Amino acid sequence: MSNEVVLCTNCRHEMPLTQYHLDSDNQAVKKFYGKIEIEHASAFLYFNKKGIVQELIHNLKYKGHEEIGTILGNWHAEDLKELKLEKAFDVIIPVPLHPRKFKERGYNQVTTFGKALAESLKIPFDDSILYRKKYSKTQSKKNLLGRTENIENIFDVHLTAENENKHFLIVDDVLTTGATLEACSRALLKIPGAKISIICMAMANS
Repeated sequence: MSNEVVLCTNCRHEMPLTQYHLDSDNQAVKKFYGKIEIEHASAFLYFNKKGIVQELIHNLKYKGHEEIGTILGNWHAEDLKELKLEKAFDVIIPVPLHPRKFKERGYNQVTTFGKALAESLKIPFDDSILYRKKYSKTQSKKNLLGRTENIENIFDVHLTAENENKHFLIVDDVLTTGATLEACSRALLKIPGAKISIICMAMANS
């Protein structure tokens, strides 16, 4: 399947770009105010129900179209290069799936996005540092309270000296409440000297 078939030229022009990477006080950053200390947070696209971005993410996440992540990663990498943000990050880490969920789906929908960013920005990609230790059902159908209660303490890290004093860029698909990314960040902050940044493919309009 060609990139043109996945995302036609006309569709690219209609994509709802946030331009959050240009604003250090954007809505993605505000999700984490008073919760965790982050260096940078942004999302590439706005996620609206029944919109083109929802369709793309759905096809990426549930229909096996992993190439969508590659396309979005390569596209957004060009924005980040303009800001020279790639010089800030040491390693890119995807939000991990529990092994059981990985087996059910067959892939992590965030991997191709993260690897495309990594290759384009020439930053290492590592999916072995952060891991999910508890299996949880899909968050999208839970209310805010339910999400927060169920997301705590489900991530952990493999502590090694070589990962100390690193700036980790966590990548995910859709930023909603921020609870999952906060939990990932808290796990990574167990590593001495760790710094955290976050980039998502999309952010849900609140």
